[in-house]
Amino acid sequence: MALPSLAALQAAGHEIVAVLTRPDAPLGRKRVMTPSPVAARAAELDLPVIKADKIDAAAAAAIAAAAPDVAAIVAYGALIPESALGIPAHGWINLHFSLLPAWRGAAPVQHAVINGDEVTGASTFLLEKGLDTGPVYGTMTEAIAPTDTSEALLERLSHSGAVLLAQTIDGIGAGMLSGVPQQGEVTLAPKLTLEDGHVRWGEPALAIGRRIRGVTSEPGAWTMLAGQRFKLGPVSLRADVGALAPGQLEVDGKSVLVGTGSHAVELGDVQPAGKKMMKATDWARGLANKEDVVFE
Repeated sequence: MALPSLAALQAAGHEIVAVLTRPDAPLGRKRVMTPSPVAARAAELDLPVIKADKIDAAAAAAIAAAAPDVAAIVAYGALIPESALGIPAHGWINLHFSLLPAWRGAAPVQHAVINGDEVTGASTFLLEKGLDTGPVYGTMTEAIAPTDTSEALLERLSHSGAVLLAQTIDGIGAGMLSGVPQQGEVTLAPKLTLEDGHVRWGEPALAIGRRIRGVTSEPGAWTMLAGQRFKLGPVSLRADVGALAPGQLEVDGKSVLVGTGSHAVELGDVQPAGKKMMKATDWARGLANKEDVVFE
């Protein structure tokens, strides 16, 4: 999420004195220690890198030694302690993927999709002690398409938001931009858990579709089948199909339908326990007694 912002800030001609990112982490089956995408890109650009999963005394000292005029922060994933807020002369400018004060918190895009918002966007604001409460420098809007997953929407926002962030830093550097206190209804977007991806088939089809798209790709949508977790990709709404009991499966040869609290939904990709993601129709062909299949 931060790579487009790093590129935009460099393209705008700003001197990047350091890049702060998480430490290397084990990835893949062999658990090879791998730098974050931002760390890898910074190394390619020969930029100093500070690796820390939180701003402790050592990280704060390294940041202070770099003497930044301003710190641009994108999807860092850790709180900046109050003691470190004053290190950059112009503070920490956060690129947040919502129209503040809507969806303050760790998962703003996911909650916007789950909630059925038609429009979201990004805001740049000054970090302060409160959670995403600081004065706003700028905003941009982005329509949420009916088929958007959080993953797709975040990808678009990472690029359009990077432009907003670079323009904000430009304005602060030129002394032409100041923050405006947030106004409007406050909504919160806490980090999603695995349980947030659990599909409740008794809910209306529209709500189920939004939830699945909202948790795609993280933490992922799932249901239970025969005592095992069964993962789900985005579904299509099928108001043209007759009533099915919630969780009841119906296979008509060309599609795999599941009943909800309203009308049916059509499954797209699925991942049975111990298997790879596949088309729902391919999975259904291997079922012996399709009429006995009920998702929980």
